[in-house]
Amino acid sequence: MNGNDATVYNLEQHTPESVITVAVLGAESTGKTTLCRDLAAHFDNLWVSEYMRTYLQAKWDDEHLTCTWDDLLPIAQGQIALENKLAKQVTQMSNKNRYLFCDTSLFELMVYSHWYYGDCPVALEQAALAHHYDLILLTEVDIPWVADDLRDSPHQRDEISAYFASQLSKHQKPFQRISGDRKERVQQVVTQLADIDNISPDQS
Repeated sequence: MNGNDATVYNLEQHTPESVITVAVLGAESTGKTTLCRDLAAHFDNLWVSEYMRTYLQAKWDDEHLTCTWDDLLPIAQGQIALENKLAKQVTQMSNKNRYLFCDTSLFELMVYSHWYYGDCPVALEQAALAHHYDLILLTEVDIPWVADDLRDSPHQRDEISAYFASQLSKHQKPFQRISGDRKERVQQVVTQLADIDNISPDQS
């Protein structure tokens, strides 16, 4: 399956040096989007939505079809294009702290590709492993599963979460587990970012 010609896809990450990026990963319905929204509101910064949901919701609404192998690269392209666009916008904000909270990343798409297909397009995997985030968060499975048109694994969240952790460790991507209610989760990230700010040079 790795024979796909991916040369037409630009999957390069373009993050200005002054922007601190936070990637929020995890199994479905574990509060990733809520956490990104809450963090963006707390810091008055921007967050990147999960392009895959927009893409697949449109496919479901228009054709009543779900994700296939051929959707992976277009989804990856849309995700990183959105991230790059918003990263640039962050530099134009007047905030002292320039954070960008990413509701998923190409790493998550890579993990799901291996989970569902046992393989991953070469261009996607190379990009996913090359991309850098200043803080990677893994949301724990400690909130109720909520059904929607796209979610399909209410009984596999623990297994998928463990797979995420194993893949992050395998590829030497340091991460922090995030758990608790909404306020507790935000406070945990605030603490993590304070540590990053203390060791990061002033690039304002």
